[in-house]
Amino acid sequence: MTGIWKRPSDGATVLARYRELLRLWPAPSEHRTVATSLGETFVIASGPADGPAVLLLHGSAANSASWIGDVAHLATSFRVFAVDMVGEPGLSAESRPPLASGVYADWLGEVMSGLGLAHAALVGISLGGWLALEYATRRPETVSAVVLLCPGGVGRHKNILLWALPLLLLGRWGRRKIMQRMAGGHLPPPASPEAMAYGEFMDLTFARFRPRTEVLPPFTDAQLQRLSMPLLAILGAKDVMIDSNGVRERLVRNVHGAKIIWLPDAGHLLVGHAATIEGFLAGALTP
Repeated sequence: MTGIWKRPSDGATVLARYRELLRLWPAPSEHRTVATSLGETFVIASGPADGPAVLLLHGSAANSASWIGDVAHLATSFRVFAVDMVGEPGLSAESRPPLASGVYADWLGEVMSGLGLAHAALVGISLGGWLALEYATRRPETVSAVVLLCPGGVGRHKNILLWALPLLLLGRWGRRKIMQRMAGGHLPPPASPEAMAYGEFMDLTFARFRPRTEVLPPFTDAQLQRLSMPLLAILGAKDVMIDSNGVRERLVRNVHGAKIIWLPDAGHLLVGHAATIEGFLAGALTP
């Protein structure tokens, strides 16, 4: 373990830019720091204080700025908590125990307790989808609903290194080509100044951050069958990182009532689905 940054100065550079980006957060918010056994965890809270609780869980090599294009919509109805996962390029601790250790569900439980939440809905993308399932399969009684966008740990993981590593050697141009393939073949133009700033921030992060390299621990059928809460999965048919067909098949087979949205032209980068997520959660969380 050599740390999560490529060089000692990289962390300060990326996190300073992250703090600047958070000034563009498009909803009234407060920043919280929760003490956990894995270190301090940074959380951005938005939305009405009496709204149903929703935790937003970002993907690998990312942080809560991932939700900068969605939070304004979601925060109109829900009390939204965007959580920086430990071991990722955010403002939480750099702790990175093995994903198979079982401690991440405990850590997220500590975060919820620190926020005063007895239960919440979980919305996770990629690694965040794995985290949502890791927690929900272990503590289903505390989860009111689950939304998964291209979740890890359900379908077979594809080896992207054969084509991604050569592109990484080509600097910013190569990183953009990687993002295009992850998006399903093309990158949509930024929908807002916040989205443009986030795209520039992600390019900086990829140049300076050491992402996790371990394969996400897979969930068994028995684990998935513990998911009795309302569940929505949004999947891209052109996903280059996971077998989205396998994800769809296993969720339909093991999770009663699972709702699947299949996007034929989408890849692993799924953006612009806030209205769909809000509509699903409104139905799932309304008494």
